[in-house]
Amino acid sequence: MNRLEKRIMVTGASGYLGGHVVLEALNEGYLVRGSIRSLAKEQKLRNALEQAGADISRLELVELDLTKDDNWYEAMQDVDYLLHTASPFMTHIPKDPEKELFRPAIDGTRRALTAALEAKVEHVVLTSSVGSVSYGHPKSHGPTYSDEDWTNVSSDMATPYQKSKTLAEKKAWEIMQHAERHNDLSVVNPGFIVGPMLDDDPGTSGAVVLKMMKGGFPAAPDMHFNFVDVGDLAKIHIAAMTAPEARGKRIIAAGDTVSMLEFARLMAKTFPKYGKALPTRPLPSWLFNLVSMFDGETRASRGRLGEKFNFETSLARKLLGREFTSLPDMAQTMGQALIDKALV
Repeated sequence: MNRLEKRIMVTGASGYLGGHVVLEALNEGYLVRGSIRSLAKEQKLRNALEQAGADISRLELVELDLTKDDNWYEAMQDVDYLLHTASPFMTHIPKDPEKELFRPAIDGTRRALTAALEAKVEHVVLTSSVGSVSYGHPKSHGPTYSDEDWTNVSSDMATPYQKSKTLAEKKAWEIMQHAERHNDLSVVNPGFIVGPMLDDDPGTSGAVVLKMMKGGFPAAPDMHFNFVDVGDLAKIHIAAMTAPEARGKRIIAAGDTVSMLEFARLMAKTFPKYGKALPTRPLPSWLFNLVSMFDGETRASRGRLGEKFNFETSLARKLLGREFTSLPDMAQTMGQALIDKALV
């Protein structure tokens, strides 16, 4: 069977990453069945994909919810590959992490993979995060992390989001191992996702850039990010479905560590009109900690102050077939997309 007859299920198809994965799959000639939480979003997604040049006649959309059992088995029929990109994300510390983060992430993974196994899909690609790789460790570990490393969920240094990604990914490996199909799973662990936009949703990471360009950070806290382009990430997901070297592997997709201050100064140079709004001065950590006492979103990031991670990413770059998109290019496409969509 050639790829024109192969069908991919993409969960979270209306999300920032999910939409780009759908676009890449359609452009590569696959049939795509995408899941969204509400079919009320269907036309908006179709319009965005069509405007990006996709053949939407090869796209089918179904309604699925990570927190409900309804329709998962039916939606997975006649599917050859599952790309499970859907997962909850929060920039603040939830009042009930178990209910708001852990259960949707873990149960959603269980629902998707169980239905996929029952439908006998050929391969599963799960979107996880570097949040499941590098957090909650003492500094003696060193700054470089690989696919063999896991976030320590028992550590207070790991946020509820990082714990949820870790627990959900471990659940995926457990399910596939129990089914004796360990090598039929590949997990992509991206860093801070930025780049072009299909619609007016910049994604969770892009929302941080949006806040920066709108003057939401008077100064830059001592925080660092490992950026990855959303288009690169979509290509890696598609490649991981069939590449022999991706079978049973974790694929870390994250660039070199960059401080918020460095990124803000790059954005100010690229978009001088927004230079005064961007945080091009450092924020003292004592002041950040003081603000975090009164602001939940800031409090959720307090543990990241001063942290710098490097990642071993050779498999991701091999699947991509080239080096990651450069940071200046990512900054330019992200900022321009926010401007073009009239969000700043």
